[in-house]
Amino acid sequence: MGVLKFTTKISENETIQLPVNSTFFNKEVEIIIVPKTKLNKDKSAKATEFVKKWAGFLKNTNTEDSKYNYLSEKHK
Repeated sequence: MGVLKFTTKISENETIQLPVNSTFFNKEVEIIIVPKTKLNKDKSAKATEFVKKWAGFLKNTNTEDSKYNYLSEKHK
């Protein structure tokens, strides 16, 4: 059984066009429709927002004991 993935638009008259030479013609199929999302092109601002949001997240937390315990359990 094959899988066919392609991008298309649903027309105003509510039809979907399949690619030419599809092996699924005249066969019963299951259709799942997922809206395509647009990627945000402005990634430079996102990095600074990330740092502002997460800077100091574990502030005033002693992580050395947790690291030691984790590694001790892992390498028993």
